[in-house]
Amino acid sequence: MEKDYSKDARIFKALCDEKRLCIISLLKEGEKCACELIEKMGIGQSALSYHMKILCDSGIVTSKQDGKWTHYRLSQSGSDNALKRLAEITAPTLDNRTKYHK
Repeated sequence: MEKDYSKDARIFKALCDEKRLCIISLLKEGEKCACELIEKMGIGQSALSYHMKILCDSGIVTSKQDGKWTHYRLSQSGSDNALKRLAEITAPTLDNRTKYHK
């Protein structure tokens, strides 16, 4: 049976866009209101919403409502999971490691 990679695809989709990488970089400084991200990135509300949905769906970013604005922050567990999955997906199996290192 094939492994389901749909969760992994959401993680890596979140990381394959320059604007989303910029958002992640801004969120490394701490929680940000959507209004701050819009201003710093020079993008519209709909563009930000599009990118934030992808980032939140990946688990790397979390959000909370505060009045009419949404606040975003990096999720430590989501970041840890993304690193773990990258390592698991890209690490050669034991059989392949020994073939090339003899």
